Amino acid sequence: MALTPVVIAINSSGIATAKKLASVIGAKVHGREGRVLDADSFFENTLDHARDLFAAGTPIIGVCASGILIRAVAPLLNNKFVEPPVISISDDGAVVVPLLGGHRGANRLARDIAKALSSIAAVTTAGDVSLGVSLDEPPLGWTLENPQHVKMAMSKLLSGCGALVLGDESAKWLNGLPQGNGLKITCSIFAQDDLGPTHLQFSPQRVTIGVGCSRGCPSNELAELVRSVLNDAGACDASVHSVNTIDLKADEPAIIDLAKDLNAPLRLFMADELEREKPRLATPSDIVFAEVGCHGVSEAAALAQIGHAGELWFKKRKSLNATVALGLCKNPLIELRGSARGRLSVVGIGPGQCAWRTPEVSRLIADAEELIGYGLYIDLLGSLAAGKIQSNFPLGGEEARCRHALEQAGKGKNVALVCSGDAGIYAMAALVFELLDRSPEQSGVSDSARRVEVICSPGVSALQAAAARGGAPLGHDFCTISLSDLLTPRHDILQRLNSAAEGDFVIALYNPVSKTRRTLFTEARNILLKYRPQDTPVMLASSLGRPEECVRFRKLKDLQVDEVDMLTVVLIGSSNSRLVQLGQGPRMFTPRGYARKIDGDLAIGEEK
Repeated sequence: MALTPVVIAINSSGIATAKKLASVIGAKVHGREGRVLDADSFFENTLDHARDLFAAGTPIIGVCASGILIRAVAPLLNNKFVEPPVISISDDGAVVVPLLGGHRGANRLARDIAKALSSIAAVTTAGDVSLGVSLDEPPLGWTLENPQHVKMAMSKLLSGCGALVLGDESAKWLNGLPQGNGLKITCSIFAQDDLGPTHLQFSPQRVTIGVGCSRGCPSNELAELVRSVLNDAGACDASVHSVNTIDLKADEPAIIDLAKDLNAPLRLFMADELEREKPRLATPSDIVFAEVGCHGVSEAAALAQIGHAGELWFKKRKSLNATVALGLCKNPLIELRGSARGRLSVVGIGPGQCAWRTPEVSRLIADAEELIGYGLYIDLLGSLAAGKIQSNFPLGGEEARCRHALEQAGKGKNVALVCSGDAGIYAMAALVFELLDRSPEQSGVSDSARRVEVICSPGVSALQAAAARGGAPLGHDFCTISLSDLLTPRHDILQRLNSAAEGDFVIALYNPVSKTRRTLFTEARNILLKYRPQDTPVMLASSLGRPEECVRFRKLKDLQVDEVDMLTVVLIGSSNSRLVQLGQGPRMFTPRGYARKIDGDLAIGEEK
């Protein structure tokens, strides 16, 4: 499991069990507001909260009835190979039921919980019940080389065929399997040429790969070099514990692609860390030292990861632009040394409610070590932000916010920059890339910050939320214009308003007013009145998705500045936009031209 589980308590009767369990496994307790008084954080709605955690990939341990968790996550069930564990525990802790994720750690976690609580783990997975082991869930430090064959292999064992286990004696977790010749299981780092439904291979992760390359090295060149060394060593891909290099190469595409292709973590070491391995290097180089501050990269990186528990297995091999070396440990490696490549996730959380937040955004937030953003936006995350480092910046501190996020990621951290709406629409994503586009001498960010991975994940923008609440005002061509003249010259804003009005676009106005800027909104209204009817429908949407949400409709001629604030999105219809009166109230829409088709005026072959 990649993430620490969250323990959910929904009643005071279960809080003692929840707190005891949390202390054993190092987790946080999330309690239901109004029912639980003592918890690390609180939530309002159990179904929404459990669903949000599940979407984020967070293992859930619910001290509650199983049915509550089942109803919560049922709409999200799709792929058992990626879904996180979900475990239900009775209030008294007597019964532990792994509901989901049996092949992703749930069964093992349930047994650990049952042991800690002196209770019963109600494991129902066939392999675990009949054989005491699940072949598709090897212990830490081991990898299954051919997972595509494990289902059929498990079926053979369950049908009564025994297994012949060969190879590494440290694979004690397989000792309980019934013996026989129906299935061969090889435990080895060396590649096997006859794998299939009757032959599985579990490999201990004992091999470390160290790589170096020149800037811009072709990915295929490095991949072919590594493949040649692994083939000569006879090692299978599953034996690879990690890909290791110097931190200066954190953003090298060839190295990133290599780690991805091998499904191995990329780990980074500073020059002084690699230099400590100089006495163990087979081919130290003064030239390399002059360039990067250590006498070798590939050999040193392989050794730095393995430490004194292993040795250099294959010394440096070179191609035109790359080098590779292998380290070999005596036992399976279960820890990672060095640093990960820093990651900055620029995420849009939508208007605020969790139902409008995408599962990907929730997952990126759950994965992050540190959350950075305007305080209100982080507060809207509720329990999803609990236990994380938080750096809150005020409105107006956008540049400092983005700089801090990039520099924290540059330290090897996993950071999420939290934005409302969509991060790429009048939010922080553009500023992040603007800073990355500048050198340190041009008031950009540090070199380490420029090497981080940047992920942008979309959110429901205020524009989309307003349109959905209002009907379908964006059914035809539209544009967005910000009325903030803090960064954009007033002349440019007026020019864009005139052009959009003349083009008869539906217009979404962002940042319509501020405490000190109120005249530009009136100017915008007057410009639009020159081009479209006075009774053009206008939608005013404020605090969308929040308890204080307010949606109202006006005619363009009646639009007043006192009705809007910085939390209001204004949607101004085109000359074709109109209101339809429904039982739930008026709805605004902009026809796209289907009337021609409905009325039979669209000739055959004319539609595009």
